[in-house]
Amino acid sequence: QVQLVESGGDLVQAGGSLRLSCTASGSIFRVYTMAWYRQAPGKQRELVAGITRAETTNYADSVKGRFTIARDNAKNTVYLQMNVLKTEEKGVYYCNADIEPRSEARTTKTIWGQGTQVTVSS
Repeated sequence: QVQLVESGGDLVQAGGSLRLSCTASGSIFRVYTMAWYRQAPGKQRELVAGITRAETTNYADSVKGRFTIARDNAKNTVYLQMNVLKTEEKGVYYCNADIEPRSEARTTKTIWGQGTQVTVSS
């Protein structure tokens, strides 16, 4: 039962900040790249930020300088610190991870969390 669970979504005013968390659990040997995606109503899911196990990061151009992704490998957890939030950045934020399960050594699977709602008011 490998799964990702997100938390931290909330209602926030434009210009405010929020921190999201995502933890992988289950029979996992190792978690590789982790990432955050956003899906607004009626729109395609898009990459917000990603981070490798070695903590190399990448961001969507629209969030550079305002968002920060970080991880704790010992806890299999990834965070997304979002600052100066804009109304257009509302939506469901999904956690994504590439994992190597203990039951299937030397294989990699991509899993998704259920998402956490972020609402940004004007």
